[in-house]
Order: sequence, then C-alpha cells, then structure tokens
Amino acid sequence: MIKVGIVGGTGYTGVELLRLLASHDEAQVVAITSRGENGRRVDNLFPNLRGYYDLAFSDPDIETLSACDVVFFATPHNVAMRMAPELLAAGCRVIDLSADYRLRDHERWSQWYGEPHASPETLAEAVYGLPEFNRHEVAKARLVACPGCYPTAIQLGFMPLLKAGLVDADHLIASAASAVSGAGRQAKIDNLLPEVSDSFKAYGVSGHRHLPELEQGLGDIAGAPVHMTFVPHMLPMIRGIHATLFARLSEPTTDVQALFEDFYANEPFVDVLPAGQYPQTRTVRGANRCQIAVEVPQGRDTVVVMATEDNLVKGASGQAIQNMNILFGLPETLGLVQLGLLP
Repeated sequence: MIKVGIVGGTGYTGVELLRLLASHDEAQVVAITSRGENGRRVDNLFPNLRGYYDLAFSDPDIETLSACDVVFFATPHNVAMRMAPELLAAGCRVIDLSADYRLRDHERWSQWYGEPHASPETLAEAVYGLPEFNRHEVAKARLVACPGCYPTAIQLGFMPLLKAGLVDADHLIASAASAVSGAGRQAKIDNLLPEVSDSFKAYGVSGHRHLPELEQGLGDIAGAPVHMTFVPHMLPMIRGIHATLFARLSEPTTDVQALFEDFYANEPFVDVLPAGQYPQTRTVRGANRCQIAVEVPQGRDTVVVMATEDNLVKGASGQAIQNMNILFGLPETLGLVQLGLLP
C-alpha cells in the first residue's frame, strides 16, 4: 500500500485528491496538512468524505511527510519549492500540482511569478507530468511537475499535429475557457457568484502565466521552438475547460480525423470523438478524461481542434494520480475509472 501525504488539503485540488484516492485500491492517505485547519477533522470540513477518512488536518511537518512514499503538493506556487528538496533527500517522491517545477529556467520562472525560485538546483530533476507525452520519463522520476489545467487540454489538442510536423508552429492560437474553480478556493471579489454569473470574459490577454509553460511543452513535443497566442476566458460554471485551438496546415489534404484517432488509439484518458461530433464540458465532468474533436472548416488550410476536460480532474488531481500510478508501476487507470456526470 502506497502511503500518501497531501500538503494543502483544503483547496479544490486537495479535496479532489481525497475524493479520487478514496477509491484507489493501492493508496492510503496517511497525512494531510493545513495550517489554518490544524486539528480539524477532514470530514468535518468536507462532509462528502464521511466514512472514508479518519484523519485530521495537521501542520506541514517534514518529519511526518518524509514517512510517506509520495507527497502531493496541492498548494499555491512557492510552497513546494521550499519543502520538496528535504522530502526528496529523505527518499520521498513528490508530485507537485502547483507551478513551482513546470519551467526548467528558474530566471524565466522568476519573471512570471515575481520572486526568486527557492530551489533552482532541483528544477533539472523535475519531470513534466503529461503522461501521454512523457510517461517513460515519469516512470523514472522522483519529482513530477503536473501540467496546468489549460496546458493539459491545449497540449493534448495540438500534440498529434506537432508530432507529425503538419502545422505552422510559429503561429499557434488557443482560445480557452475555464470554470471558476480554476481560480482556487480563496475568497476573491472577482470570483463571487454575482460577479461571474450570466457573464463571459477574457483575462490575461497581454500575458498569462501558463504561456511559458505552453511554449516550453509544445516546443518539446514539436522538437523545435513554438510561438503561441493564448487567450484565456472565465466561464460562469464550477468545473470544466473548453479549449478551441487554431493552426495553419502545411498539408491541407491530410486526413486529420484519422491522424488523431490513430495517435490516441491506446490512450485510456483521451477520447477522440467521431467526425462531426464536438466535445462538451458536461460530458467530462468528474472524469479523468480529455475529449477531442478536430475539423478543417470548408476544407481550407486552417485546422480547428476542440478539447474539453474537468479542470480539477484531468486538469489537476486526476492527472496527478495518473502520474502516481506510473511512478509506482501500477495500472495507469487504477482509481481513475469514474465516468463523466450527466446531467
């Protein structure tokens, strides 16, 4: 049985880890931390977990966490990078859901996050945890950096095209919309129901923190530098991401439907829809699945890819558990067979 610790158990990704791990046959959560809720029972804060956990929140103590086989960081940025080196030195594996280890260049990280990186010497060891691209490296890792929610959908959408060298990698465009839970559980006026309900807006258009992660990851996929225009939007709902991607085809006669179907034929968590069907956020809600559709409108030279996911599952906690399964040589689908919730 894998002994699991979770740092930052009171946010949306933390409680989603708890929900998913409750049905995992090979993992047991033995420590969950929160300074603000220290001593409070987990099922008191999250009644949906009653009967599944007999745990209380505790302070994030290195000695306690070091006794775990793996520690998930479900925290804002700048937490994991301060604690991970000690946990790694103690022989613990670390899966970070924050942005601390996603960028290989610590100076670039500092430019986007506004502070020096606390453990730049550890960045070279971090493996980017997009299993569909990097599972063989994940299997050998001690430190896994889980992709952001937007980058997961966008990279899965562009990957077959970039791997085949079929699109102009200098002019990729992603217009993507995320549910409000993507902004976290902290109190912010902009996230209140009266502020987001019955409305739709763009944000971060001049530059979003996911952009350097996207260009780094897509560049790795393409094997050459890429350039992207990324426009995120806020959706007035709780869960979900819908990404619409645009690229110029170098070979407009390519059967892109067959390309995507063949590329993802053996991927358990990527579902390529039949031609003419388009993904919806509601069909992946609660599931560790990305649904993808591809079109070439009017048979011209622009390919349009649509990708949906639950930002808290395939975009965060579910993908983190998928990486844990790979790390420990378990079936990749273990604990992650939940179907999407309808209606």
